[in-house]
Amino acid sequence: MIVAEDKISSLLKPFQRFGVHLGLERILKLLADLGNPQDRVPIIHVAGTNGKGSVCAYLSSILSEAGYRVGRYTSPHLVDWTERINLNGQPISNSDLAELLEEIQQVIDPEAESPTQFEVITAAAWLYFARSQVDLAVVEVGLGGRLDATNVSDRPLASIITSLSKEHWQRLGPTVADIAGEKAGVIKPQRPVVVGQLPPEAKEVVLAKAQELDAPITWIEPAREIKISAQSDATWARYQDLEYPLPLLGEVQLNNSAIAIATIKILQQQGWNIPELAIQTGMNKTRWLGRLQWIIWKNRPLLIDGAHNPAAAIALRQYVDTLNQPVTWIMGMLSTKDHQDIFEVLLKPQDELHLVPVPDHSSAEPEQLAEIAMQVCPSLNNCETHQDVFTALDTVMMAQEIDQDRLVVLCGSLYLIGHLFQRSNILNSNLLN
Repeated sequence: MIVAEDKISSLLKPFQRFGVHLGLERILKLLADLGNPQDRVPIIHVAGTNGKGSVCAYLSSILSEAGYRVGRYTSPHLVDWTERINLNGQPISNSDLAELLEEIQQVIDPEAESPTQFEVITAAAWLYFARSQVDLAVVEVGLGGRLDATNVSDRPLASIITSLSKEHWQRLGPTVADIAGEKAGVIKPQRPVVVGQLPPEAKEVVLAKAQELDAPITWIEPAREIKISAQSDATWARYQDLEYPLPLLGEVQLNNSAIAIATIKILQQQGWNIPELAIQTGMNKTRWLGRLQWIIWKNRPLLIDGAHNPAAAIALRQYVDTLNQPVTWIMGMLSTKDHQDIFEVLLKPQDELHLVPVPDHSSAEPEQLAEIAMQVCPSLNNCETHQDVFTALDTVMMAQEIDQDRLVVLCGSLYLIGHLFQRSNILNSNLLN
């Protein structure tokens, strides 16, 4: 297992130096050299700032439950590359992925411009899905939409834009309207598009693009939470005429689940056989690791969440506020993120904050984050820095033995969550939900 994982890393590492380089020329050439596998894979294409992963998880679970052979491609991964390429709930094997990467490496012209790492792993996903003869694949955009390596299908079953806020503006444009223009690049002529809650300036751009391409558009209002019985604590929701369980936490899932259900309704209109029971069972079985998830850490509950941008931080804070407990934050963030905006959303007086680096990535320095945090919220009960996340966890959990009322939350970067999972081997165990 370890040897296979090392082989995958060694096959992908040479492409890492090309960084993030948006554009379709390289991926289209690479796919053509591989026989254009994307043309044999019907897809649902999912773009947006936040909520993409949850929507992909809902859709793939429902469609698998309906009896279809379903591929799912998402990014980033938490622990290893195989998580990104999934078939009916199971990640691709290390050996299969290594073989695909070797095959892709052989068709790359060393004299031509090299594809990026993301383009190579995306090509592997297309190959895997085509050869596995999936009925359809749910494909998450990596960055933006218009020039993203996943944007190579001219006739998606449906395109989705889950949400939109000002993130990755350095690459996508300085305004929300600019970013909306990039996300709207997933809309295709006369193909349905499903859109979640957007700021007015973004909604205007998306509407104009849909009208230009004569693409029928479905605007989503969030589902409503409902109580199924006085004896049950389970969360259920209603979207239009359908009631379904809602296993993922947070108010934001009322929007994300509605997007998934609306997309399923479009597929039903296209002739896909998706019974109501498959929808309800598929929703109930949906899992999406590292996002508003409870785990057990040294016999104590720990809430973990990526919360890597202001919009995601709002969703986290909304959920935390429903628990009505004093909060101890353990946070690490990448240097490229909007640190002040995230702190302004999350931190409140009497909160405690423990800052850590994000290993193996361009991490913000904990000491610099501490300065920003104290400027944003000078009434913090405590603000400390630590050399790593495990030292911080030990410190916090020791203090929690004295003050057991405090809620402990680890957040700020999916890479930090992935590091925790990888080092502690809790990816598939110690889960509370």
